[in-house]
Amino acid sequence: MATAPGPSAAPYVLTLGESMGLVRQTQAGRLITQRAIEFGFGGAESNVAIGLSRLGTDAVWCGRLGADSVGDVIARELRAEGVRTVAIRDAGAPTGLMLKERPTAGTSRVVYYRTGSAGSRLEPSDLSDALIAGAALVHVTGITPALSESADAAVESVMRRARGAGVPVSIDLNYRSALWSRAAAAVRLAELVPLADIVFAGDDEAALLLGDRPLAELGSGLQALGPTEVVVKLGARGCAAFHGGTRIDRAAIPVDVVDTVGAGDAFVAGYLSELVGGAELEQRVTTAVTAGAFACTMSGDWEGLPRRSDFASLQSNLDPVQR
Repeated sequence: MATAPGPSAAPYVLTLGESMGLVRQTQAGRLITQRAIEFGFGGAESNVAIGLSRLGTDAVWCGRLGADSVGDVIARELRAEGVRTVAIRDAGAPTGLMLKERPTAGTSRVVYYRTGSAGSRLEPSDLSDALIAGAALVHVTGITPALSESADAAVESVMRRARGAGVPVSIDLNYRSALWSRAAAAVRLAELVPLADIVFAGDDEAALLLGDRPLAELGSGLQALGPTEVVVKLGARGCAAFHGGTRIDRAAIPVDVVDTVGAGDAFVAGYLSELVGGAELEQRVTTAVTAGAFACTMSGDWEGLPRRSDFASLQSNLDPVQR
């Protein structure tokens, strides 16, 4: 069981989920012709944890890693990024892997090797009540419930225990078609969203639960399910945030895009960092789109996640808030 950090630790954002080793091509072309590859790691929840840490917010990532070299790399790199890692090292299952191919310049294809992985064996007892109650906020995604029955149960258990302890909960729907059908995801996510205080969703993910609707109705429809805050991510079109009766639209910051992988996680980290810091909605949205834009300027799952000192290079591109 993962237990709470020591009593001297600052309030932290707790994330939980899967992190995997990442094998990626360094050059475009058919994989069969490649002779050089890079090795790293990635995972939505661990990416958010790194993003929070780089922005000055204490973060704890909890999950299962295999008792193998891939798990060693992930645990070490997370610690190097200032993320407190309370990982269960599972000797009975390997750390999952993902392969990122680059068939042509500007395109990519990701293949996952995660069936039966350590990350999929996450279960409710892996997280103690003290670890949850000590958090300033708990963040989960819609990826973990799709991994296995035990991982699904772990997410629901943590959300319920957090709410019982008065700890705010956020969920990023993060629908992955490789893991489950739209119909199955819609049913399960509709059960989990009411357990969250904040929900992040792409407009297509919101439509998964609500059907095709205008943006305003997607925001109000998700709020009607229970969350007090809804943030609809619109990619290159920016975002729309809904809190109570307030709506703020923020245009995306134009950048020369190198890789969009990790941009959504950077966005979430930016928003949550400001939220737990007590910032108003306008500042939360501003930091979120700035972090997301910066992440697009370099390749990698988490390598491009910004520090606050990086924001100055994008400030001149910010558009005024539109209500």
